[in-house]
Amino acid sequence: MASPADLWVKEYGEASRLADEVSKMLSERGSLPPSGPETQRFLSGLRRRITILGTRLGKLEADLASLPRKSISDKEMHKRHELLSNLRAREKQMASALNMSYAADREDLLGSSKGTVDEVKRAAGLDNQGIVGLQRQIMREQDEGLEKLEETVYSTKHIALAVNEELNLHTRLIDTLDQRVEDTDSRLQRVQKRLAILNKRNKAGCSCMCLVLSVLAIVILAVIAWMLLKYL
Repeated sequence: MASPADLWVKEYGEASRLADEVSKMLSERGSLPPSGPETQRFLSGLRRRITILGTRLGKLEADLASLPRKSISDKEMHKRHELLSNLRAREKQMASALNMSYAADREDLLGSSKGTVDEVKRAAGLDNQGIVGLQRQIMREQDEGLEKLEETVYSTKHIALAVNEELNLHTRLIDTLDQRVEDTDSRLQRVQKRLAILNKRNKAGCSCMCLVLSVLAIVILAVIAWMLLKYL
């Protein structure tokens, strides 16, 4: 069974590979169209991975703080802190890049506060038929905005599902840890019982040996006394 220090190295490697995957996806973001289902699915997957990465880094920080001091040297502890700090900085940088992209999409979706004024200016000088046509055009623009808003809500749902998945993973890890603790406690109790039985047997063996030696000593003394009486 691997030690906690070795498990930490393994989990750090998985988190580092996930960070590389997120970095690669961010570099591919520019090759996608500004909007559309494919882009939304891509961004949802990207947000999900960044969320999972942040959760794993938090777990790595907690596990590193709880490692026994005697399990690794101070130099190794400092090295792991530095590696984790660098990976956390990468995670924040990638999350910031994704948020900047999301903010730009949100601005395109909601528009600026000058929209109402622009609509008034666009309606100026139009007759009734022109105003009706303008209203239909505005409604189409609003429908497109609602579609983009629906895609954003859909991607947010994926983030919530990713967080829920991580919580379920942590719950399973805690359950597994509890089961291992119970198994270890049961084994320890069995070992203690065996040691108690062996201790009793050892005590019984010592008592029998002492009794035999005592009888043998009495016999020898009796023989010596008989010989002394006989020759004296």
